[in-house]
Amino acid sequence: MVRLYDEFRLDEREMRSYYGEALVEAGRRDPRVVSINCDLSSSCGTTGFAKEFPGRSFNMGIQEANACCMAAGMSAAGLVPFFHSFAIFSSRRICDQLFMSCAYAKLNVRIIGCDPGVSATYNGGTHMSFEDIGILRTFPGVTILEPTDAVMMKSLVAQMAESCGVFYMRSVRKNAERIYRPESEFRIGEAALLREGSDVSIIAGGVTVIEALKAADMLAQEGVSARVVDMFTLKPLDEKCVLECARLTGAIVTAENHQVRGGLGSAVAEVLAENLPTPMERVGVKDEFGEVGLQDYLKERFRITAPHIAAAARRAIDRKHSARL
Repeated sequence: MVRLYDEFRLDEREMRSYYGEALVEAGRRDPRVVSINCDLSSSCGTTGFAKEFPGRSFNMGIQEANACCMAAGMSAAGLVPFFHSFAIFSSRRICDQLFMSCAYAKLNVRIIGCDPGVSATYNGGTHMSFEDIGILRTFPGVTILEPTDAVMMKSLVAQMAESCGVFYMRSVRKNAERIYRPESEFRIGEAALLREGSDVSIIAGGVTVIEALKAADMLAQEGVSARVVDMFTLKPLDEKCVLECARLTGAIVTAENHQVRGGLGSAVAEVLAENLPTPMERVGVKDEFGEVGLQDYLKERFRITAPHIAAAARRAIDRKHSARL
């Protein structure tokens, strides 16, 4: 069960600090947990783990492909490796190594991709991963996660540490909105229902969750009832939740910090097309590269803010009504 704060605000602490704490906790519980970094220990929040477990922390320098293979080797030797880098380097750069050495070999590796999409901000278009989900969603057996805030982050890290398989988790490094109360519980593979609604369902992930909630408030002022779902597990997708949204509201909007092709929007569309065709709109990046800017500017630049989500919801509802005529 999830519980939301009555009012949302930006967390005073950065997500990477919460991640670092969760990794240390996992290391204390399980001596097999090891950390692998590529000259980004501070950026990814793993310096605390290195301080407490110096013999279980490895900085491989700027050689992500080799580091990924090292993670695979450690897994084969019985360890539980967490590999860290920016999202572009944790997906595009190590694509073949992750596929062959980790996924194909059915090993036990966690890949952490920091600053996906617009959260890369001033690192610019070269470092803005709008395609990482699309790449890794095609790899058999890989679980893909995107925590929304610190409470969810700590829960997912603990679950990953105690599970077996290949995991890819994309997450912002800096401050995120506080959405979930500390007593909230999450289960990998099960979406979190944040708000009931009857006219349209908004399925979001990561930095777009707060925008989806704002969009629902905007729509409520117009008399539109919007159901809001946090689809923090991108693979395996919670198909039951998607179909329930379609049956209850008859209109779907997806919102994501990613290309609409290959990501959350595509995953939801596939489920609907094969089971219950439903009017749907996808909010996300439309076949573009990233650019330099503040996160708020970039969210508006790529049209993944609340007004754009609300507009998509109106279009989906109009299509639903048109189909009934």
